Amino acid sequence: MDTETTNSTDLSRTLRAGLAEPPAWQRYVKWAAIALVIIAAAYYLFGRGDSKAVTYTTQEVVKGDLTVTVTATGNLEPRNQVEIGSELSGTVAKVNVDVNDEVKAGQVLAVLDTTRLKAQVLQQESLLASAEARVLQADASAKEARANLARLQKVRELSGNKLPSQQDLDVAEAAVARADGELAAAKAAVAQSRASLETVRTDLGKTEIRSPINGVILVRSVEPGQTVAASLQAPVLFIMAEDLKKMELHVSVDEADVGAVAVGQEASFTVDAYPNRRFQAHITQVHFASSNTKASSSSSSSSGQASATSTGVVTYETVLEVDNPELLLRPGMTATAEIVTTNIEDAVLVPNAALRFSPEPVNAAPQGGGPLSAIMPRMRFGPRQQQKGTGRRMGRAYILEQGKPAMVMFRAGATDGRMTQVLPFERPPNAEGNRPAGGNGNVPPGVDPEEMRKAFERKLEPGTRVITDASGMPAS
Repeated sequence: MDTETTNSTDLSRTLRAGLAEPPAWQRYVKWAAIALVIIAAAYYLFGRGDSKAVTYTTQEVVKGDLTVTVTATGNLEPRNQVEIGSELSGTVAKVNVDVNDEVKAGQVLAVLDTTRLKAQVLQQESLLASAEARVLQADASAKEARANLARLQKVRELSGNKLPSQQDLDVAEAAVARADGELAAAKAAVAQSRASLETVRTDLGKTEIRSPINGVILVRSVEPGQTVAASLQAPVLFIMAEDLKKMELHVSVDEADVGAVAVGQEASFTVDAYPNRRFQAHITQVHFASSNTKASSSSSSSSGQASATSTGVVTYETVLEVDNPELLLRPGMTATAEIVTTNIEDAVLVPNAALRFSPEPVNAAPQGGGPLSAIMPRMRFGPRQQQKGTGRRMGRAYILEQGKPAMVMFRAGATDGRMTQVLPFERPPNAEGNRPAGGNGNVPPGVDPEEMRKAFERKLEPGTRVITDASGMPAS
């Protein structure tokens, strides 16, 4: 009995010992081992990339033509657009043309009802005839008065100035003057009646609305039977465009580009109707007034002026002349024009991608920082400092020397967004007062002055390969 009791007690103690928690140091060892495995895996995946060889992508400096353009948008308009109206009020009796019809100068476009004007012509003709009859009567009265005066003067001469009396002679002379006055008034009435008749006949002629130019009908806003009321201004019946084979493109050039735009420059443009075709044009006018000036002058209220200038966008209207022999282009079409402002032949050109390349990562973690530094984010490229010479724009590129990037400084010229012109230095970079490095503030941070001097000595010539990209560098 005692032996069995002792064995049961030992078994209970063993079971309790097996169920007890392990020591604390054992748990720390387990988590430390897991952390070491994670760090080793991260170092294997990310840290090994820094040891890879860097592969550079290069592109040749070439010699060719450089064309710099300014882009602007606008609308096509006829060279001469005429609004045709009516000076008279009345009813439209006939319309002879429709939209898109080609007409000649003098062709009758529409006719107003002439009934009232024809009646007025007859009335004025009768008034003229009556005035001419009064002229005949006045002329006869004048002849009678002169004959009576001549008879009295003859009697007085034969009577030795005794008869008739002076009073009778005065009355006869006054009658002659009165008759001459009535004759002159009758002739004036004839002239007035003739002028009134001519006015009515002119109005009758204006009932035929004729085309003032050769052109095409763009808008017809009148129908037969419609009443036309010409009161304060002439109502517009037709809108015509002169010869659509010659058109104008009115574009808005931004204020930043207008300094490079001038009369005579060539341009090309596209319209949505023909996206695969380019049309040629040339500049005929560059307006001095800006869009804000025109908007302010046309505003009728101060609120309108405020809204016109609050956008802050300043453009200048530029007019381009366009040949349209096929009549493909139509008034009102929206066009996007590229104006050629600079055209340089046989220029040394460097790709712009090379100007954006930088071999040193920016904001990168320090090298040798341990495995954790391998998984920290680093910027591959950062903002470049623009190098400027004395009074000129400088560019920077890199070439390969002994497998490593070597900086080249050059004088940058015009650019079209893809290529930049390489200009020769006006004087040697190490000339007195024109030293590119060493105490004049032109050395970028982290660049040795000696390296900067070599950068100015290196040349970008046709065939030189410049670095445009690299692979194997720390990822951004």
